[in-house]
Amino acid sequence: MKFCLLVVAKAPVPGFAKTRLCPPATAEQAAEIAAAALLDTLDAAFATDGAITVVAMTGDLAAAARGAEIGRALRKATVIAQRGWDFGTRLANAHSDTAAVHAGLPVLQIGMDTPQVSPALFAAAIEPVVAGASRAVLGDAEDGGWWGLGLADPRQAQVLAGVPMSRPDTGFRTRSALADAGLRAGELPTLSDVDTMADAVRVAAIRPGGRFAAAVDAVGAMA
Repeated sequence: MKFCLLVVAKAPVPGFAKTRLCPPATAEQAAEIAAAALLDTLDAAFATDGAITVVAMTGDLAAAARGAEIGRALRKATVIAQRGWDFGTRLANAHSDTAAVHAGLPVLQIGMDTPQVSPALFAAAIEPVVAGASRAVLGDAEDGGWWGLGLADPRQAQVLAGVPMSRPDTGFRTRSALADAGLRAGELPTLSDVDTMADAVRVAAIRPGGRFAAAVDAVGAMA
């Protein structure tokens, strides 16, 4: 099966990335955690059979933690710029731009806040869409948002432009918006994304050997 794996990412610049981890993390440590989360997510994306990785990027990578390492990783992906006046619009446009570059392929969109993802999870998430069993799938996050959206026709992500993001009811509102557009979204596993240090510690324990776990452990070591 072939599909686009769309990673929506923000350059992990100290002072602008994962600020809710501070304290106990410093701004630099929070940016390192965000960078590690992105790199681990990209590793999983690149290792997924049939996935064409597209990264919708925003921010100044030159000022970011691990900017050079992230830049090298992005050479393996199709990189597009985020565009739009709010996050919902940027997500919708990222799907549309992905469809323009890789026409006719379904899209599974994720962020960089769930570094516990794996190639097996990605493949299982998009399989109902690729197989034609569902036109859409949505993975809820434990905080009420969502971590993954799969669409047979990524142009239908335009419904996201009307959904308020980063709210406790964002997942519910997204599922309702999809339903209003005639898309009954299949359910993906619920994951914890990383907003607080408690989240980070819990997620790091799931993948103890990755960059993310090492970056989280470094905060504890400095405490």
